[in-house]
Amino acid sequence: MTRAYHTQVGSRRYGFSNLAELMAKATPARSGDRLAGVMAESAEERVVAQMVLAELPLSTFLNDALVPYEDDEITRLIIDDHDAGAFAPISHLTVGDFRNWLLSDQATPEVLQSVRAGITPEMAAAVSKLMRNQDLILVAKKCRVVTAFRNTIGLEGRLSTRLQPNHPTDDVTGIAASILDGLLYGSGDAVIGINPATDNVAQSVKLMRLMDEVIQKYEIPTQSCVLTHVTNTLEAIEQGAPVDLVFQSIGGTEATNKSFGFDLATLAEAEAAAQSLNRGTVGRNVMYFETGQGSALSADAHHGLDQQTCEARAYAVARKFNPLLVNTVVGFIGPEYLFDGKEITRAGLEDHFCGKLLGVPMGCDVCYTNHAQADQNDMDNLLTLLGVAGCNFVMGIPGSDDIMLNYQTTSFHDALYARRALGLKAAPEFEQWLARMQIFDDIDTHRLSEHVPRAFAQSLRHLPGEASHEQ
Repeated sequence: MTRAYHTQVGSRRYGFSNLAELMAKATPARSGDRLAGVMAESAEERVVAQMVLAELPLSTFLNDALVPYEDDEITRLIIDDHDAGAFAPISHLTVGDFRNWLLSDQATPEVLQSVRAGITPEMAAAVSKLMRNQDLILVAKKCRVVTAFRNTIGLEGRLSTRLQPNHPTDDVTGIAASILDGLLYGSGDAVIGINPATDNVAQSVKLMRLMDEVIQKYEIPTQSCVLTHVTNTLEAIEQGAPVDLVFQSIGGTEATNKSFGFDLATLAEAEAAAQSLNRGTVGRNVMYFETGQGSALSADAHHGLDQQTCEARAYAVARKFNPLLVNTVVGFIGPEYLFDGKEITRAGLEDHFCGKLLGVPMGCDVCYTNHAQADQNDMDNLLTLLGVAGCNFVMGIPGSDDIMLNYQTTSFHDALYARRALGLKAAPEFEQWLARMQIFDDIDTHRLSEHVPRAFAQSLRHLPGEASHEQ
């Protein structure tokens, strides 16, 4: 049931016509909400909205749907899957009380895990709007979400990486060179994942087989993924392709996902198909999802909601299908949605916090487009903050520059910096492989070997003009 929200501050009375407007006006400023016409008109109005939001009982979000139940399958998923028993210990709290409780010593990692099924995305989004960056970091650090396929991701003290060997023409040699480069920096334990330049079934199968051959030949405890449309992956499975993970970009409304060409039933079919292959060795999490603030707005499917709340709703979709990896591609859409380094940093911390609070294995593509008001120093800051917050994984790309997707992200070197500076390690099974391959001279300090490992050197000798690699 929709109702208006009002408050008096001094001689001025403020009114918010519905919960969606209140949520939007309480959101820290960002260009996407300004573009959508839902942002607070002043800093004063934003603070007032946050004050009103802080006084709302958490149960409000179970009774006042931001997108009508009958119109949206994501809303139906959120309401129908809500665990009243898990919600009971926090059901008496307001949004402000919830913030204070999350920051308290009472909210231990074990307690947070026990209540996560009772927290809706809207609750998570609401409380994040009342938090400073340090609050988002501190609570997220307490929220451990561990998943597994051929290795174990998300353990405390670990930071995994997606090795992203994209190529503008899908050249096999170029992709193989990038994979080797990444492995020699200790990258690739989250996934070796390629965005295909030519997105069709035949090309996807070709790339799947390439990565599978590399993984099998060198006995790498990792998984591969071609980031093609879910329906292409389904067809590849039918053709007998070596599919490890099923990928799909997801949004927080049914209309957004329809614009992407799928619905919840499609994801359920894909998960079942991937599970039937039984390719995991230490776990059975087979899905990989990517999200990003602004996707619903760009599809004109945001229902008047602010972009951060829409983003949090996407995590309900992810949570439903027990993914191995979820990745917010935080600055990829452009400055129309996140204008500068400050907005990108805030969004990355919000997304990671909301995902982890909801029980989603959250990683982040710490990135920006070349026309955004951001630079690599901004990305260094966000990467470091996410490492402190316990982010499950980040990207690893040659030279930080994705020459196929044309955006800037984190390099193999950047991920190595984060592990060294913060005392973090790779997934345990992958770490053991790095030691066995002698990729690092010292696995504890991540000191790189001065020589190409023997197994790789033997392969390089078969390339034209590569005799100089012989050990």
